[in-house]
This record gives sequence, C-alpha cells and structure tokens, in this order.
Amino acid sequence: MQDFVARHFGTPHWPTVLLTYAIGLAGGHVARLLHLPLPMLLGSLLAVGAVAIGGLKPLGHLPQAPQKIRMIFIPIIGIAIGGAARPELLDEIADWVPSLAILALFIPTVHYCGYRLLAATGQTDARTAFYATAPGGLVETVQLGEEAGADIQMLAMLQFLRLILTIVLVPFAFSWMEGHAVGSAGGAAVAGGRLGPADVVILAAAAILGAWAGLRLKLPAGHVLGPILFSAAAHMAGWTSAVPPGWMMAAAQIVIGTSLGVRFAGMPKRRILVALRLALLNAVVTIGGAAAISFAVSPLAGEPVRGVFLAFAPGGLVEMGLIALSLKMSILYVTAHHLLRIVLSVTFARYFGPRIGP
Repeated sequence: MQDFVARHFGTPHWPTVLLTYAIGLAGGHVARLLHLPLPMLLGSLLAVGAVAIGGLKPLGHLPQAPQKIRMIFIPIIGIAIGGAARPELLDEIADWVPSLAILALFIPTVHYCGYRLLAATGQTDARTAFYATAPGGLVETVQLGEEAGADIQMLAMLQFLRLILTIVLVPFAFSWMEGHAVGSAGGAAVAGGRLGPADVVILAAAAILGAWAGLRLKLPAGHVLGPILFSAAAHMAGWTSAVPPGWMMAAAQIVIGTSLGVRFAGMPKRRILVALRLALLNAVVTIGGAAAISFAVSPLAGEPVRGVFLAFAPGGLVEMGLIALSLKMSILYVTAHHLLRIVLSVTFARYFGPRIGP
C-alpha cells in the first residue's frame, strides 16, 4: 500500500506526468477516430491503463497523474452540471422522491448480494469482499477496509475496477441501444448561452468558492458538489446562462480518464486478473440490477429508462455526470441519486463492516 500511496500522492516525476497526459490525449483522439462513445474519457483511460498494466517505463517511471491535477479539473464538471439548473427544477424535485426511496433500498440490497457472491468464490476473504462491493465512496470504503484488516491491495483494485467497468460498460451499452456512438467529440455537451467576460468571472467563482465550501463543509464529493450547487444557484438566479466551452470539457475528461488509467500502475498482473473476474461478477449484480430496476422506476419518476439506469449505475459521481451531460439526460436527477448513493454506501459499510468476521 505504501508503494501505491507514493505513486499517486508522492512527489511526481514531471516529465513522466507530461508523457502520461500525452498518451491520454492521443488515446482520446484515437477513440474519437474510431467513433467510440465518450471518446476523450474512455480513450485516455484505456490508453494509459494499457501502458500501466504493461508496466512500461519510457522515462524510467511508471505512468503518473497527480491527483491534485485531477482535483483542479473536477470543479469544471461541477459547474457544467450546475448549468443545467432552471427555475422549474424545484417543481420537479418532488417527483424524484419515489425514485430516491427505491434507491435507498437498492443500494444495501446490491451491496449485500455482491458481498455474498464474492465471498462465496473463495478468492478473497469476507472483510475484503464486503468493503470491495460497496457501490460508492471509493476512498472512504478503502480506508474503512484498511482499518478493518482487509486485503488493502485487492480491495483497492476491486473498487477501482468497479468504477472503471461501470464507466466503460455503460456508454457502450447506450451505444448498442442507440445503434451509434453516444456523446460528442469532446465527450460531453451542455446547452448554454454565449460565454462573455462576466460569465467567466461568475463560473470561475462558482468553481473555486464551491470547491472550497464543499471540502470545508465535508460534503459528500464536496469538490464537485460545491461547484454544482454554486453554479446551479447562479443559473437559477439568472446571473448567467453560460457553461464551460467544449474544449475545456474535453480537457477535463482527458485528465479524469488519465487519472483512472494510472491506477493500474505497479499492480501485479496476476492479481489484476483475479480482481477483474471478481469485479465482473459484482458488475453483473450492480449494473444488471440497475438495468432491471430502471424499467420499474421510470414511470414513477417520470424519467426515461436510460436516465434511471444511469442514476442507479454504481459509477463515480463525476463520471456518471459526464455521461449524463453527453447524452443530454436529466443531469441533476442523475446527480442527486449519485450523491445519495455515496452517502448510503459509506453509511452501510461503516455500520455493518465491523460485524463481518475474518
């Protein structure tokens, strides 16, 4: 675990960092030429992930992408999501209550089913299986699992793979349903007004102050939730109708995809294969469960099946928000559900984790 922390949070080797992002950028453009869904996000993730798994060290170091750079770009996604807010949103929120209530039952159910399934394989211990199948709160559940004595390397791999598999599989599933690649060339698009100097100031303030407030108040996913709330308030107040330009959204996706791809750097290949098999089993429960329940929830929530599926799929808040932006779905509906998912997942893991035997 110390090696993992040193790679992702220690002093970076900046030439390697620049090369890593160059690989991510190249992967995004190749994915766009191949008409893959969400090309900038998936292309950078797959390209950098392949280099990391291969153990390549072109400059004497494994691929690196400092998390502090990711933290700088995430608020951009937040203000883009908040840009979807409009005055009539307050009337729609009441319609989300049945959907949110069902999610409150769905999360512990799929967590328990996934845990029992992975524990039954005998390829990991019960504590690791429990924390690894928490469908949200990656950082928090890894920390809780480490404190409980779980296999921290396997736990981290399974949680990363849970996030990555969802990000990869969901856009491809939508592309299969639509019959063509989904998402713009940049991978996400938001309708907004022309960006003027005043809009730049307002959006920058929403990003900076929102991120600061979200982290200061320790909100769930505060670095993105804060900018969402500040941006939504500014748009609903009529101060601005603008959103970040497409090139900025594309850059944010390259950074996020690259930061996910480097997670595989230094991981033992044999254990990655074991973790991948277990993560795929868990994905059958979580993603399959989300797909099945979306048909029942859709009429209750007044949202399309695709939107409900995306709201229940166990990916990251930022990444699922990007997919919602790309598909022009009910962005704030999806975001609200993923915020609740994170809270429920961490709460369930924190309460029941200590009751899991070795």
